[in-house]
Amino acid sequence: MNLITTTELRTKSNELINTLLSGRSVNLIHRSRIIGEVSPKKNLGKAFTQKDAENIQKLSRKLNLPIISDEEIEKRYRKAMMKKHGQYFS
Repeated sequence: MNLITTTELRTKSNELINTLLSGRSVNLIHRSRIIGEVSPKKNLGKAFTQKDAENIQKLSRKLNLPIISDEEIEKRYRKAMMKKHGQYFS
């Protein structure tokens, strides 16, 4: 699949996905003219890895952040929302 029309984007989406997953590009045709190219995105890897999580844990231990309960989190959240939105916050 080297060419796909704008109408075929709806009907042949599975073929388009398979072509992109195999690493090939597809030209997009609109009214008998090539108007663009659909190409697969380069694999950038995971945005958040296990190593990142470990680094955050190390930093939090180093900062010595206080451990607060769920009730305390809710209380602080409500207080901040009341300050921001006023008494009509539900």
